[in-house]
Amino acid sequence: MGISNPNLLEVYRQTECIGLDVDHAKRTASEPICFDILQGVLTDDDSSVRPSMPPLSKVLAELTEPVRCQSKYVRVASKQMVGIHISIWVRRKLRRYVHNVTVSCVGLGIMGCLGNKGSISVSMMLHETSFCFVCTHLTSGEKEGAQSRRNSDVAEVLKRTYFPSAKLVDTNIPNTIWGHDRIIWFGDLNYRLNTVDSEARFLVAREDWTALLQKDQLRKEMQKGGVFHGWHEGVVAFAPTYKYAIDSSCYAGEGGKHGEKRRTPAWCDRILWHGKGLKQLSYRREELTLSDHRPLIAVFNAEVEAVHDCKIRKPLNLKTAKMEIEEILARDELCKMIKNCQYVER
Repeated sequence: MGISNPNLLEVYRQTECIGLDVDHAKRTASEPICFDILQGVLTDDDSSVRPSMPPLSKVLAELTEPVRCQSKYVRVASKQMVGIHISIWVRRKLRRYVHNVTVSCVGLGIMGCLGNKGSISVSMMLHETSFCFVCTHLTSGEKEGAQSRRNSDVAEVLKRTYFPSAKLVDTNIPNTIWGHDRIIWFGDLNYRLNTVDSEARFLVAREDWTALLQKDQLRKEMQKGGVFHGWHEGVVAFAPTYKYAIDSSCYAGEGGKHGEKRRTPAWCDRILWHGKGLKQLSYRREELTLSDHRPLIAVFNAEVEAVHDCKIRKPLNLKTAKMEIEEILARDELCKMIKNCQYVER
């Protein structure tokens, strides 16, 4: 999700723990602390906020410089399309097991092709298991018909996303989103609440998430199979993530600020998953005030199929070795006989 603050220069966050390693997650807390968020941000007209914060370029250089700083994570892929951005990182020790990384972009904006709306998807293999990460920004709006357009956006992303395979001989590499073993779909899905603004704010004030979710468009569509049929979402136990006043903990329109657009609060930002072998450990929002949205964080344990050389090699002793050598010699002798044989037509 892009941040539409023209004065924003740099903001970054440090990943501490991502639950792709089951044993590591078991050794840590039941709910890993995966992000250490820097609340401060430096703008053109405000040098008082974290004046000692180093520039983003320096931080990234330190993260990726293998000699000076052996960081825990390395970047696998990074792509931006207008306001949509995705960046995939893995533990350094896992990087050599990641292969066949490809990216696919789908524009769904004006004329159905511009990139202000759409998706960026990253496909990769970790050991022998395929992963797909889909970051989307779908059609916005509360008016009639907007919900159907969002459903159509999802269908278009699934239809038009294609990953060209670099190794055509490897049939295990998926070319579509559906072909992957583990799929995580996230971003500004823009689904709203089917209720009036006053009722939504009343339920938010009471923190009655159960009652509010009954009015959630995405949940209703998933239940009736209109979109994301067979997908999963964690327990939503946090306030709607949209629309907030910038640099404020209040929803837009609550402060009486002149010219501020008032929108019915909604869970526009979501994280969904599909496929076996994924277990969600936590699902929550972070209180960053840089945007009119609140970002979400989800932590998963993922089962990965790995093939070890020592387990697929055939046990070899003196007896089996002798048999294999004799079989090879016999085949070679047969080849020589066929080669030297003259075919006589009778």
